Amino acid sequence: MPLLPRLPARPPDVRQRMSSALADACTDFLQRLVSTPSPSGQEADLARLVADEMRALGFRDVRIDAVGNVVGRLGPDHGPVLLMDSHLDTAAMGDPTAWEVDPFGGEILEGRLYGLGSVDAKGPLAAMLYGLGMLANRDHALPGQILVVLVVQEEPAEGLALQASLAELGVQPDWTVIAKPTEMHLVRGHRGRMEIRLSTYGRTAHSAMPEQGDNALYAAARLVFGIELLGMGLMTDPILGQGTIAITQFTTHSSARNAIPDRCDLVIDRRITLGETTSRVLAELETLIQREGVRADVRIAHYQQHTYTGYRLAADAYYPAWLLAEDHPLLLQAAASVERSLGRKPEVGIWRFSSDGVYTMGLAGIPTIGFGPGRSLLSHAPNESIRLEDVHRSIPVYADLARDLLYGLAQLNRKTSR
Repeated sequence: MPLLPRLPARPPDVRQRMSSALADACTDFLQRLVSTPSPSGQEADLARLVADEMRALGFRDVRIDAVGNVVGRLGPDHGPVLLMDSHLDTAAMGDPTAWEVDPFGGEILEGRLYGLGSVDAKGPLAAMLYGLGMLANRDHALPGQILVVLVVQEEPAEGLALQASLAELGVQPDWTVIAKPTEMHLVRGHRGRMEIRLSTYGRTAHSAMPEQGDNALYAAARLVFGIELLGMGLMTDPILGQGTIAITQFTTHSSARNAIPDRCDLVIDRRITLGETTSRVLAELETLIQREGVRADVRIAHYQQHTYTGYRLAADAYYPAWLLAEDHPLLLQAAASVERSLGRKPEVGIWRFSSDGVYTMGLAGIPTIGFGPGRSLLSHAPNESIRLEDVHRSIPVYADLARDLLYGLAQLNRKTSR
């Protein structure tokens, strides 16, 4: 097991209890975040709000990049680079009648702040920025650089905007911390996902004479049942769990309501565990098609959208699983830091959902963890809310975590250079 680098004593202003004024300022910022709608593709207003707040907190080189992400830095331009990542966009609101509060009101009830995106990920984002802001007045003393990237379109295409931003910056971070809800524990991985398009084909005819046609809907129905059975025997990883498969959209195509449909399109959400490959996933569905004897094809969906700045994001909708080793120095260092900050040893687990870690760890091989306030089960749900006490307690944790990880990286680099 790697030796844990010795941490320096923390400055008194980080070690001491956070001031109530700072907590109140963070609450106000979080309310403004929630009150600024930012559905995927429409994050411009929120990006400007966040960039202004980062400048006020003391970040340097704050800008909105070509993609529309907000980027800022702390620390010198030399030494190790710690990436702190979160996202600006939210999922769609869904049925407004399911909300008992204004989804954009930022209302506080019994110590909880309510609103769309309060958990995923505006609460963690606010705590992270205010925590890192505690380091701004002494960023010259940091042994490396903290790079903050707050991305757009994470909900539909996690990792894609971050990849574009890092390519534009020409930076390869040493370690990454993702600010998303973890209930103030640590996360070291999650399953990946693929978005798959499956189409069945038939022959149209008048519905008064169905025998003259070949109903693509009936063919699709046979595959739907087979897909449900397929999900029962997918691969399992002892940590990340079993892969899953779910049909999320179903569309028929016909010339009229009294015509036999000649095509059906299915959208499949396929969560992939470690060991599953794109070829394996597609082969399972192709085998099902052959067994059912229907005319159909299956392919990985292609994501293509322009950001609010006009930047074109495009890639196949494949987002790999990832898992950081439990004895990796990043995880050991982070656990020691969080324990010193909170006075308790954090649990280490995995996310059920996906994150930008699909790029940092899954594709680029950058060691990655997640930390943040909030319960992930409340994400994307009506009456989404986060406990303000947890947001406030997370602020100094982020400050300690970033500083400790940079010192740990600097010590590890010195050892490897000897």
